[in-house]
Amino acid sequence: MTTETISATEPSQQTAYDEMLTALRAELEAHERKSAKHRNLVIFAWSGDLDRVWPTFILATTAAAMGMQTTVFFTFWGLFPLVKNEVRITGENWMQKMMSMMNRGGTEHLGLSKMNFAGAGPAMMKKLADEHHVASPTELLEVARDLGVTLIPCQMTMDLLGLEADDLIDGLAEPAGAASALAEAQNAITLFI
Repeated sequence: MTTETISATEPSQQTAYDEMLTALRAELEAHERKSAKHRNLVIFAWSGDLDRVWPTFILATTAAAMGMQTTVFFTFWGLFPLVKNEVRITGENWMQKMMSMMNRGGTEHLGLSKMNFAGAGPAMMKKLADEHHVASPTELLEVARDLGVTLIPCQMTMDLLGLEADDLIDGLAEPAGAASALAEAQNAITLFI
């Protein structure tokens, strides 16, 4: 309908058109308010498995690239990808050291949750990813830091497993607890991976 057509229509048609336009504007404003409300993404990374770390970093970097304020809170096994790849044994007592030997940290040492096959599974997955030009977790972690994704290690998990700040990669936020993570998640899209 053109402006000329509208001016030539009957008053009832003009009223219907105005009502439709008002309704569309209201719907657009409601959508914009809803979109503004969900401009934050918080991911709780509780798994250190390659097939869970990968989507964590893919979603975090994608959200940040879309302009979303993105935070990833790493807790329990999910903290291990933040350990420097060259760090082998961590902890202060024999139990913590044994845990670090059985579950080596770093993005280059992640196993699969299924079909690990003594490391053959992750090697096949990495080869497939390379063939299909999918960025590695190590690369995605660097991109996340470059895009300003806030990466928060869980202080309680660090204490529990005997991890020190020097054991972790650079570019992380200060370690925090569950209360801080939950406060960050208020009014945000929240994922548990």
